[in-house]
Order: sequence, then C-alpha cells, then structure tokens
Amino acid sequence: MKVLLKSFILFCAYTVLPFAGRAGVKAQTPKAYALFDNDGNEVSYADMMHKLGGCDIVFFGEDHNCPIAHWMELNVARSLYERHGDKLTIGEEMMEADNQLILDEYMNRSISYDRFEAEARLWDNYSTDYYPVVFFAKEHGIPFVATNVPRRYANAVKNNGLACLESFSDEAKRYLPPLPVPFEYDEEGSDAAFGMMQLMGGRTGGDSRKLAEAQAIKDATMAWFIAKNFRHKFLHINGSFHSDSRGGIIPYLLRYRPGTTIGTIVTVRQENVDKLEEDNRGRADYYIVVPEEMTTTY
Repeated sequence: MKVLLKSFILFCAYTVLPFAGRAGVKAQTPKAYALFDNDGNEVSYADMMHKLGGCDIVFFGEDHNCPIAHWMELNVARSLYERHGDKLTIGEEMMEADNQLILDEYMNRSISYDRFEAEARLWDNYSTDYYPVVFFAKEHGIPFVATNVPRRYANAVKNNGLACLESFSDEAKRYLPPLPVPFEYDEEGSDAAFGMMQLMGGRTGGDSRKLAEAQAIKDATMAWFIAKNFRHKFLHINGSFHSDSRGGIIPYLLRYRPGTTIGTIVTVRQENVDKLEEDNRGRADYYIVVPEEMTTTY
C-alpha cells in the first residue's frame, strides 16, 4: 500500500504540478488568416465580397501551395455565384488554352474524370488544390476557361524570344494572343521578381530577358482568353506574380478590353497576422494574410 501511495505522489509531481504552475497563463487562439484592405484596415469577408462583387473581373493571386488560399478561392467562387448566378465565368492559370476542348468535355460530362486527369496536363497539386473549384463550377454549370499559354510555346519563347512566335502555324496561333505581343523589358524589376520566384521554389534559370518574355506571353495569353470569354462577371485564379500591383495580366487585359473594372486579392505570409505589413501594401485591393508557420500542400 505504501508503495502504491508513493507512486501516486510521484505521478502527481511529474504531471499535475507543472500545469498548476502555469494556471495563470492564457493560451492564445491560433489565427489561420486575417483580411485587410490596401489601407491596412482589417475587413470582414462580407465587406470584401460586397466590394469585389461589383467588379467585372476579380483576380485572385495565390501562393500555389497555400491551403488557406485554395480554400478561400472556393469561397470566393461560391460568393460570386450566389450574387451573379449564371452570369459568372471562372478561369485559371493552371490550365492551358489548347486543353479547352478536354476541359469542356469533362465539364459537360462527355468524358470521365480519369480521362480528363490523364490528358489535360493538370498540375501535380490539382487534386488537392484546384479540383474543388473546378468541381464546384461543373456542378453548377459555370463556364470554365483554360487561359494559360501552352507550356511548349512559353518554353519556345524562353529559349528564342517572343519573335519566334511569328513563325508558328495558324493552328498554333489559335492558342496565342494577337501578335506581336507588346513588351517592354524592365531589367531591374524582372531580376527582382525572378529572384523572389526562386526563393519561393520556382525554376527561373536562363537569360533574364527571355525569361521575362516568356512571362509576358503567359500574361498576354491569359488576358486574351479572359477578354475573349468575358460575359458579365469573371473570376480568375493565378499565381500572385501575375496580378501583383495590377501588373502582369492586367495591363494586357485593359489593352484587349478597355474600361474593364478590376478587383484584386493576394495571399501573403507574415509572422504576425494582426496587421498588414508595410512592405505588402500596394500589391492588391484585398489581402489574405496567413501566418508564416501555416502548413503547405506541397
């Protein structure tokens, strides 16, 4: 009996007492994200969607491996559909223009998901990160546009520059914007942007001017297919680099469709999500601020 009593006392000493000493400490509830406008004011989701819902086109600039971004994309799509119904169209960088037929066949239930997955050159993280929005569109009959340039053409530009596109066949040019694509090279800006992409895990090796031209053909192509498929309201999902500071896709879109009203969202990671850091201001109309320690999808 004495042995049992001694064991019980030791158990209490090692398990209960350490917690008793911390009884006065309040544990902070972890915060998965916060929403801010460009002035640094924290806003509600309802306020953000009220403002964005009035724009012709909403650009959602994501971190490709951020689970909060992908979850919010689905919610933004739902909210825009609730407001605009069959006037809404969705498009994304993650699908290429020459796969539009395959995408349409899947959305119309003409082909199986297995064939769609096998033939549409989907990103490796499609099933975890992009499938929910595509499935939502499919279930509600929302037109979905594959806006990006076929990657073989972006690769050709990376190796040979924009001028090489002029020699492509008429069939190939169906998946490109009007040529020649306007382009002004900003060496300092491009080097900084590609350096940031490398820090984020992107592969950007090669001549910086030709890399910038490859980026330009992506931006111009996405803008062209957004403009061609715009009906009433459009949600476009892309990496933040393609719509940051109203650059990337947006100047091309305004060239192809002047007068379009645009709203932008960007996801950013910060150590502290209680306020928008000064360095992030100017990138978008609205910010989804996610803690740096948030897990990633890959």
